[in-house]
Amino acid sequence: MDKKKAIKQLSALKKAGKELRLAADGWDEDWKTLISTALSARTRDDVTIKVSNELYKRYKTVRELATANPTEVAGIIRPVNFFRNKTKSIIACAKALVKEHNGRVPHDFAKLTELPGVGRKTANVFLAEQGHGRIGVDTHVDYITHYLGWTKGKTQKDVEEDLEKLFPSRYWKDINWILVRFGQTYRGRKEKNKILDWVRK
Repeated sequence: MDKKKAIKQLSALKKAGKELRLAADGWDEDWKTLISTALSARTRDDVTIKVSNELYKRYKTVRELATANPTEVAGIIRPVNFFRNKTKSIIACAKALVKEHNGRVPHDFAKLTELPGVGRKTANVFLAEQGHGRIGVDTHVDYITHYLGWTKGKTQKDVEEDLEKLFPSRYWKDINWILVRFGQTYRGRKEKNKILDWVRK
């Protein structure tokens, strides 16, 4: 894949996507950004944002979430997929943040992925939202990058590495949100592929 062509394609995807708010956007504290990103896995961002707003009305600090009643948390986040597992993981994550990081979210990939419920994608999306050069690979990113021939990677790490080779580092932090906004703008596979075919030419 030609680097200049890939950059041109990324720009076209940015223009094609609507300015939708994503789950990691717009929170006033790092822990909220991290928890919302974790909750968004396999769940639409608009659903995640609504649930997150309710969660943070009830638990205003990470310390409050760390001591939360699991049944109450589950009741709030029920609309997200895998809410039972996520209930356990976000409370455990909050406890770890309080106990090991004095309530602050580390801006370090290795330390982030040691937290309960925080995998590669969540850590990278969080770091990118904070301005760090990281690429979060979710289902939208995986599908679009393979469709356009930017990668043949089989794992998140493989895809990340291919994209890091293809794009200059100044683009890395924007790749996830550009592709996710595009993916959420065009939910239908047929409509999405039609635009991707046009972009690919």
